Amino acid sequence: MCGIVGVLGQHEVAPILVEALKRLEYRGYDSAGIATVRTGGTLDRRRATGKLIELSDLLVHDPLPGKSGIGHTRWATHGAPTVGNAHPHQAGPVAVVHNGIIENFRELRVDLARDGYAFSTDTDTETIALVVQRLLDQQVPPIEAAKRAIAELEGAFALCLLFAGEEDLLIAARRGSPLALGHGDGEMFVGSDAIALSPLTNRITYLEEGDLAVMTRQGAEIFDQDGAPAHRDTRILQLDSTWIEKGGHKYYMAKEMSEQPSVIGDTLRFYMGDGDAGITLPGELDFTDLDRVTIVACGTAYYAGLTAKYWFEKLARLPVEVDIASEFRYREPPLPQKSLAIFVSQSGETADTLAALRYVAGTGGKIASVVNVPESSIARESNVVLPTQAGVEIGVASTKAFTCQLTVLALLALKAAQQRGTLTDEELRQHAANLRALPGAMNQALALAPEIAALANELADARDVLFLGRGVMYPTALEGALKLKEISYIHAEGYASGELKHGPIALIDPNVPVVVLAPRDALFEKTVSNMQEVMARQGKVILVSDSAGLDSAREGVWKWIRMPEIDPVFSPILYALPVQQLAYHTAVAKGTDVDQPRNLAKSVTVE
Repeated sequence: MCGIVGVLGQHEVAPILVEALKRLEYRGYDSAGIATVRTGGTLDRRRATGKLIELSDLLVHDPLPGKSGIGHTRWATHGAPTVGNAHPHQAGPVAVVHNGIIENFRELRVDLARDGYAFSTDTDTETIALVVQRLLDQQVPPIEAAKRAIAELEGAFALCLLFAGEEDLLIAARRGSPLALGHGDGEMFVGSDAIALSPLTNRITYLEEGDLAVMTRQGAEIFDQDGAPAHRDTRILQLDSTWIEKGGHKYYMAKEMSEQPSVIGDTLRFYMGDGDAGITLPGELDFTDLDRVTIVACGTAYYAGLTAKYWFEKLARLPVEVDIASEFRYREPPLPQKSLAIFVSQSGETADTLAALRYVAGTGGKIASVVNVPESSIARESNVVLPTQAGVEIGVASTKAFTCQLTVLALLALKAAQQRGTLTDEELRQHAANLRALPGAMNQALALAPEIAALANELADARDVLFLGRGVMYPTALEGALKLKEISYIHAEGYASGELKHGPIALIDPNVPVVVLAPRDALFEKTVSNMQEVMARQGKVILVSDSAGLDSAREGVWKWIRMPEIDPVFSPILYALPVQQLAYHTAVAKGTDVDQPRNLAKSVTVE
């Protein structure tokens, strides 16, 4: 991992590559580099650890000419983040950039060493370059050498190859990791996603699983996984540049949090229109004869699935199992014939989620996906695609994508309830009205930013923070803890409030803040009882509740956040905002990198 770009251009390519890599920074990385073919055919490269500014500085002092080249931002998997391990990797006349993991690299290294090829890095990627070099040394032409080398690789990868003496040739291939080709006027481009290519072209071709593309400035010839010529559609993408600017905010995360009322409104209009016509799905889903729904996801998307479990079971009386994708795929659970599998992913390329989807597809199961990228692998391999309308999300810590996922899943649960007859028409209308009220309530919640920032300044000194929630708020507690730990690096854990006495209460002392998420709902008094147990042990409670809840229970708490009134059923969508803001402002107070937290990548395309 993590970001690939390649350019066959008409102008000096180094600055173009660096600018394209900047648009992939959101994926997370720890080193970067580029390689070019100079006029005359010489292959050369420049690499640096740290942020892209380090690479830019290097190129000022040691320029790299050429009109064809490849670039990469690396998130270390095999080998530490050093210059030697940074991409591109070069072996004689070939350079390669690579996302993913080559699972058989050890066997290939033994074979290469036997033939006298030496290694200079700790990476699996270097193996690709050496396998190609060995074939070139045997006088195999570059295109054939690339095809034969890629056929030897096992694992999940996306890669791009550049050859000395070949100023008009790039070879790209994907197996498990995404790649997009961009078509210009006498130019060709390749990138990990369309964002990297958006300033260069809006004509995009997505490679499919197992594809290999031979690119020249005149176009691309694509071969499928069997080596046969393949046609892939070229799409005209209207990627609004405002999505990938900060819009006056210091961080993308701040911008994306502020966009939530708007994108939730867009999502609601997409599924419900502007009138009172009910919920319309973009594909056919029949919940009437289902025995079970299985929801599979990773990270924040998994918590969206946990929340949806409450909605499906309460509103539609439909049993739901929620699984972490990396566990589901290897457990290989039996699936009832009358079941639906829902896969949730922001990028639509999450490796474990995609592998789990393919397991279900292999059993003949019905598949729906909730994704933010309709052109993604997960979307293309689903029976029904349920798009969110979040727009491009750059910050590694998911915010607007999460609340849009929750909104789509809430609508889906209501549709299931309608089909199964578990809610009356009036109840359905009321729930729909409550969802339509969300954007307004979100605007009120975002206005709490100054007081949350002041609270976060004090929270920044904590070493440990606990989050508690009951019922439908329990997954929100898990999400709040995840957000805090991933961008502020404070250790945080989320618990079901009722589990407090089963172990976590041992952690409570005057130095441990405890965030209690408690809208005034049917479980409020139970949650308050757990909160009292915390305060009895000098725990510092931060109570997040509405006016009715605070008026009855804020006595003795350390801090509180007064939330707008909302239907308790859909409170997780609204209460996601204060936990996001709490994490954001704590991270800002600590001075951490909010948008690109250490060790994290936006799109996890390897196991």
